[in-house]
Amino acid sequence: MTETKTAVPRELTPREIVAELDKYIVGQKKAKRAVAVALRNRFRRLKLDPELQEDIAPKNILMIGPTGVGKTEIARRLARLAGSPFIKVEATKYTEVGYVGRDVESMIRDLMAAGVQMVRQEMQESVTAEAERRAEEALLDLLLPSPHKKSKKNNNPAPVLRPMGSFQFSPNNGGPGPSLVGTTIQVGIPVSRGAADQGEDGAEEALREEDEEEARKSGGVRDSTRETFRAKLRAGELEERTVEITVNQAPQFPAFEVMGGGMEGLEESLSGIAGIFGGNKKKKVVTVGRAREILITEESEKLIDRDRVSDEARQRVEQTGIVFIDEIDKIAVKGDRGGGPDVSREGVQRDILPIVEGAIVNTRWGPVNTDHILFIAAGAFNVSKPSDLIPELQGRFPLRVELESLGKEEFLRILTEPKNALIRQYTELLGTEGVEIAFTPDAVERLAALAAEVNSRLENIGARRLHTIMEALLETLSFEAPDMAPAKVPIDQGYVDERLADIVKDQDLGRYIL
Repeated sequence: MTETKTAVPRELTPREIVAELDKYIVGQKKAKRAVAVALRNRFRRLKLDPELQEDIAPKNILMIGPTGVGKTEIARRLARLAGSPFIKVEATKYTEVGYVGRDVESMIRDLMAAGVQMVRQEMQESVTAEAERRAEEALLDLLLPSPHKKSKKNNNPAPVLRPMGSFQFSPNNGGPGPSLVGTTIQVGIPVSRGAADQGEDGAEEALREEDEEEARKSGGVRDSTRETFRAKLRAGELEERTVEITVNQAPQFPAFEVMGGGMEGLEESLSGIAGIFGGNKKKKVVTVGRAREILITEESEKLIDRDRVSDEARQRVEQTGIVFIDEIDKIAVKGDRGGGPDVSREGVQRDILPIVEGAIVNTRWGPVNTDHILFIAAGAFNVSKPSDLIPELQGRFPLRVELESLGKEEFLRILTEPKNALIRQYTELLGTEGVEIAFTPDAVERLAALAAEVNSRLENIGARRLHTIMEALLETLSFEAPDMAPAKVPIDQGYVDERLADIVKDQDLGRYIL
């Protein structure tokens, strides 16, 4: 069997990986270092000989920490840094094979679908220039129909009468009386192009010569007109003009739900059947702008090799794919606690185990080997413990990192430091309405203190508390922004206390609002 060495993605040192994660996630140094080392080890493995590559398994990670501290965001940003196919799944969505619900193998099928979409987009971007050129030519053909088509409009020509000779007929069988004299004629119908009989080559040739003569006469004028339309098309002067295009419409199957595991691939099979038989062609009248988008998409699909897409995606998924399994603590309950094995708990653990250990999962794009897919599991573990997982599954997550709860200082940094900081998000959103808001330092500090206070008294939901507080703070301003623009609104500590102090002090009200 010939081994194919996977192309190494952009290489980052562990320190550079942590620095990139710091741009979006505050704190959690231990978790960042763990995922940085795991990612760097994947880069290192891809440089080894293929034989040795197969023996080095990824070191899966178990993240332990309360909600809202950055577990999911760390995994998602890590996948973006590596350019890896990535999916996030909820462990509670799966049930044991044979019961109603999703089986765990579907997470690999979903990962493969994400990989195919990623590779297809990359290949479409590489052929964008050619697809745009072809789409432009197709648009010009729609705007300026070919003159050769004009010869086809006379599909029912008038009969042709040709004299053949004369005849004489006596109604009295040769007896006395007048005779009738007449002329015989041949009635013929000219044969149009495309309907000619094989024996009518002369008529078809005559029509072809007539078309070519017409094209020669109008060729110069037509070329000049086409270039004029091309210039207008590129200048955007024809965007609102309507054209009729023919699009491929995939066959639609009625919506239904299949109950029970093992039948989840039925929809994929139907999709494969649809691909074999193709869809119906449908004519649509759309604007030139919309037609260009449709044509570019169609031309891009024609230019890329589907087999190459699936092969590249499968290789990328097997070598660099990342699966983030959230809420794994919800299935970490032993049978003696719950009164016996649970098909949505221990049964799911038993089904996850072979996937994490390494298995072959059949997908619509071919079999996928999970030996080198990186699995990152996460959970709060406030009710159960990691030791409540079945021992075999515990052994498949050798790296365990505990994420810290967030306090006032972390909230203050989250509001201001990351590239997608909350204050920047709300400032830009209201800026689109012509309302400029400016937070003073004391207002930002007050918001962080309120978030920490509410988290300590109510449920600790981490950084998500900041979203609820910011929405409550700016609700009135967001509602009235279109009517008050343009305006400048300073937000200081007094503004924050006026909007939020009563809600924070009233525990019953705060329980519902914050």
